Amino acid sequence: MSVVVKICGLSDADSIEASIEGGADYLGFTFFEKSPRNVSPSLVASFVEDAPEEVYKVGLFVDPDDAWLDQVLTHIRLDYLQLHGSETPERVDAIRFSCGLPVIKAVGISGAEDVIASSQFRDHADMMLFDAKAPPDADRPGGNATAFNWSLMTAYSGRLPWLLAGGLTPKNVAQAIAEANAPGVDVSSGVESTPGSKDPALITAFLRAAKGG
Repeated sequence: MSVVVKICGLSDADSIEASIEGGADYLGFTFFEKSPRNVSPSLVASFVEDAPEEVYKVGLFVDPDDAWLDQVLTHIRLDYLQLHGSETPERVDAIRFSCGLPVIKAVGISGAEDVIASSQFRDHADMMLFDAKAPPDADRPGGNATAFNWSLMTAYSGRLPWLLAGGLTPKNVAQAIAEANAPGVDVSSGVESTPGSKDPALITAFLRAAKGG
């Protein structure tokens, strides 16, 4: 079975086109003002109005309040919500119920104990995303171009599907998939020419490497 790939932090038509043509399974859009990949809901809506239905559109949020979720969802139809903050299992449940959408819960990893602790979301999220734990002085929880020890994922015994993230690039993604036995991967900074600016050629190369093409 082919590895599924999410290209996150998309903010322009060319990178979205490269993602779709290269076979991406998920397109990710960041709705978090501290991120260099932050985009407006109306802009995203114009980008994806003709995107294939089988390519899932994911909105990334960090500890969002209900008003912000409502505002985004009035502009764009999303298929998934990705929660990349300190949301509790109870908050995940509340967002799933109020928005009527499946949730990808991101968890920062620095040791096997973090992988094991992710089981608290087992009956609350629909998918997990494992990213490198942000440095103490970071102003955002992900997208920091930092990898973690991929072999730590052997501690994961959960039933939810999951994505591997953190410091992935076209050059290392195949190795990361093999070491983590990852069914899916997520990339953002690893396919950028500068922070927040995606490179279509790197997107194409990443998708080819991840999918074994």
